[in-house]
Amino acid sequence: MNSEPILENAEDDEIDLLSLLQVIAENLRLLILGPLLIGLTALGVSFVIPPTFTAKTIFMPPQQQQGGAAMMLQSLGALGGLAGAAAGIKNPNDQYVSLMKSETVSNALIARFDLVNRYEADTQVDTRTALAANSRISSGKDGLITIEVDDKDPQMAADITNAYVEELRAFLGKLAVTEAQNRRVFFEARLEESKEQLTRAEQALRGSGVNVSALKSNPAAAIAGIAQIQAQITAQEIKIGSMRGYLTESSPDFKQALTELAALRSQFAKLERPPQSSDADADYVARYRDFKYYETLFELFAKQFELARVDEAREGAVIQIVDRAVPPERKSKPKKALIAVIATLASGFAILLFVFIRHAMRNAMQDETSARKWGDLRRSFHRSLGIK
Repeated sequence: MNSEPILENAEDDEIDLLSLLQVIAENLRLLILGPLLIGLTALGVSFVIPPTFTAKTIFMPPQQQQGGAAMMLQSLGALGGLAGAAAGIKNPNDQYVSLMKSETVSNALIARFDLVNRYEADTQVDTRTALAANSRISSGKDGLITIEVDDKDPQMAADITNAYVEELRAFLGKLAVTEAQNRRVFFEARLEESKEQLTRAEQALRGSGVNVSALKSNPAAAIAGIAQIQAQITAQEIKIGSMRGYLTESSPDFKQALTELAALRSQFAKLERPPQSSDADADYVARYRDFKYYETLFELFAKQFELARVDEAREGAVIQIVDRAVPPERKSKPKKALIAVIATLASGFAILLFVFIRHAMRNAMQDETSARKWGDLRRSFHRSLGIK
């Protein structure tokens, strides 16, 4: 008994499939000649489209190096991590790609090649959008950066591609990107601060009746040692403050830095003793200790600043060109064969869909109920558009 509905469904499916094949057979000429004609038309139109040329350049970005200053940081425990927070780029290539896509570089290229008129744009924003659409900048796993630029003029495509590298080189000269540049900028700021503080401490010491020659004849080694420990405590506190930006408090390095700070404070507490002399001597000792403290900081920062400058001069923002862009000899698009094939397939599918819909509508019009619904739908559509 259950086999009869199954047989009826199979017969219905067979009838529907035969109906579809019959529809295709009846419209076979349209389904063949239509897509073929549209494909040939698309092929003809592709010959009218102006050709586009793509220029390409490949370069090696500045390499991160560990110079003499970076190696000496290990011998300055407290100062060793000061420049670590300033440096530490995860993927420098991604940063260079972002720099070339920045508005600064884009505006420089727009002004250099008058791209506002070339792209027929109304605003600077539209010009940057058009430039970004015609440019492709990517970083490969081999550490090289590739730049591709499309233009209708092969020479212009090559010029804009090479100009990307030139503008990046000029931009890097204004920024601190490499590890040495980061250290140089960091220690330069610290050096200026310590220099001002040292000047104020020296003036305060002179106000106590002690001149510079007296300072040199009376080293006060004990006080100088306390000042050095105090300077190391300050440097360690700066290091811990910078580590909070990229480490958690449970990190082993962070805990070690806290342990070193506690040890320095304990050593400072043992060395520091309340003054047993007169108020004048105590005032002199306090001012002299401040002077030696800021003098120690100034010497540490000055040494690191000079080493960073040496590393920066040796490293530099050196961009090494692997393949320089030249005017391309062959166009990159339009791809005439691909356009013709896609147009043929897309039109064939559209015509097939049209044939099936037309056949379904004809069958629906033969049924009275469906014909009445189609009439109501048509009248409603005309009424909404105001058509009588």
